[in-house]
Amino acid sequence: MSSPDPQVRAARNLSTSTSRGPVVAVTGAASGIGALLTSRLAASDEVKQVVAIDERRGEVSEATWHILDVRDPAIAEKLRGADVVVHLALDLDLETDAAARTAYNVRGTQTVLTAAAAAGVHRVVLCTSAMVYGALPDNDIPLSEDAELRATAEATGVGDLLEIERLGRRAPRAHPGLNVTVVRPAVLVGGTDTALTRYFESPRLLVVAGSRPTWQFCHVDDLCSALEYAALEKVDGEFAVGCDGWLEQEEVEELSGIRRMELPSAVALGAAARLHRIGLTPSPAGDLAYTMHPWVVSVGRLHDAGWRPQWTNEEVLAELLEEVAGRHTVAGRRLGRKDATAAGAAGATVALLGAAAVVRRARKRRGL
Repeated sequence: MSSPDPQVRAARNLSTSTSRGPVVAVTGAASGIGALLTSRLAASDEVKQVVAIDERRGEVSEATWHILDVRDPAIAEKLRGADVVVHLALDLDLETDAAARTAYNVRGTQTVLTAAAAAGVHRVVLCTSAMVYGALPDNDIPLSEDAELRATAEATGVGDLLEIERLGRRAPRAHPGLNVTVVRPAVLVGGTDTALTRYFESPRLLVVAGSRPTWQFCHVDDLCSALEYAALEKVDGEFAVGCDGWLEQEEVEELSGIRRMELPSAVALGAAARLHRIGLTPSPAGDLAYTMHPWVVSVGRLHDAGWRPQWTNEEVLAELLEEVAGRHTVAGRRLGRKDATAAGAAGATVALLGAAAVVRRARKRRGL
């Protein structure tokens, strides 16, 4: 029997080489973590193809783009042929209306899970946060990844994340054959804007008397590499991602050079609740718990899979401080340069107790 024509052999070899690895779809692919992951997967020799889904086209030309809202049931057709979906189309913006944010996050996740099952996708990767464990004074340090989820819906977006996790647990029962993996990052840093990153924009670090803050960070690069591990099925189930170990509050203050402002619990929580209720700050009082009590987590499952973080807590904190340099925040509300000068001059007003007066003065000067 004669050997195949060289061109035929080359075509066969090409077909074999391009058939390796999964087809991975990424929602929320045009910006933020979604864009970083899409770029990473598109450059990977272990991924056959990347399908990028968003409401606008992103910059990764190697991906196959579909422009639509993740709440649109038509997404099922766009997912046909995909092996894995990494769902990153979430809105956790502090300034978004809470009801609209929840409607988008929950409906979007529900639609993606249903569409993935209908399209024959065998794995969906959801990204929530280690915040779902809750920040409580009796938490183990670190928490096991199997620890009970004791968070409540009192902090920004945490209620949405808990509901997303509930949907993820229900999906395999409703759709046999669908595997759901949940990734829970620690305090995320790297182009992010959250109540926890804004904590470091204040002239003083608010410390609630009698609390024991501990800090564990996660750089977006490490999150992307962990998401890639999940997409390639190197790790599954529910697992946390972050730097190894943690920093005590005293270490954070020493490394940052920012001094603390200590307030009694009742004063801090009461003032935070009032300021949020009258619309002067975007963060509800529940966000304060995550700066008061420990919620650091073990990253044992990723370690067992061979993954290691590329960043340390000290390095991520240094990057965060560089990112927020020049920004001024009081009680979670961004202030302009003139407002910040007033806050600095007011001494105790850098704490929550005086934030309302600072903001009112700033508004009066601007004629609002």
